[in-house]
Amino acid sequence: MTGSIEQTRWLMKVLQPEQTVASLPGAAALTEPMRAALLGLAPDVYAAELGRLRAGAQEAARELLADPTVSAMVDRLPLRPGARVVAFGDSHTSDPQSWAVILNEMLAARRPADGISLDVSAVAGETTTHGLIRIGGVIARNPDWILFCIGVNDARTQGPTPSKTLVAPEETARNLAELRKRVSRETTARCLWVTPPPVLEARVSEHWGLSRFGVRFRNEDIARVADVIATFDEPAIQLFARLGLPPPQELLMEDGLHFTLEGQKRLALEVVRGWAEARAR
Repeated sequence: MTGSIEQTRWLMKVLQPEQTVASLPGAAALTEPMRAALLGLAPDVYAAELGRLRAGAQEAARELLADPTVSAMVDRLPLRPGARVVAFGDSHTSDPQSWAVILNEMLAARRPADGISLDVSAVAGETTTHGLIRIGGVIARNPDWILFCIGVNDARTQGPTPSKTLVAPEETARNLAELRKRVSRETTARCLWVTPPPVLEARVSEHWGLSRFGVRFRNEDIARVADVIATFDEPAIQLFARLGLPPPQELLMEDGLHFTLEGQKRLALEVVRGWAEARAR
């Protein structure tokens, strides 16, 4: 594929082939050049951009920890030495610069002696229905915490005049209830929920990459998913309230849906703040 730097960066932040095929027997054989080919990118371009993305996440973590207030919040996170954490979600979490990646860098830098592991289990485009299939693999890891950030794609619509979301609100509620039930019955893990964030609707419908598939989002549909999560008795990070509506433009990429590095850095901050606050209550 011949495209602009912006298009290359969008592809790599939004699509991760290795996560999409992770359940297949040969997924481990998917080399970096193969991943590049699946995205239509030259191997050297892919490798250089991936390195840049990862370095950006590390720098974001350092910048956050430079604030003593944030460092103190990381210290207060309810994580025992050796704790196993899994971040479970969609493209907001699978991004090589995601809030979860930044959080992992923060934990490694601030609490290295604690030996805390944070794994990412996230696939771009997935709904809560897909999550029901994948949650078994997370449960098998016997985590201490599962950080859920899933549901925005339930609210997705297709085409210029859609009459329904990909997953009906009632089904989303049932799916989320089933996820909670499985975790509570099959593990001793605690859950932290991050609600789907608001989008810039016009940008989504006009974006070169999303519009070719007819992707649309309405904040009122996303808010319905967030409202279900708000009823849970586990701690939840309410991103509509924390980011505002509409969200600040500088936090979102040109597609109005996915986050810039600055946006992912903000999400990481909100997760740390909300998690630390939940412990204090």
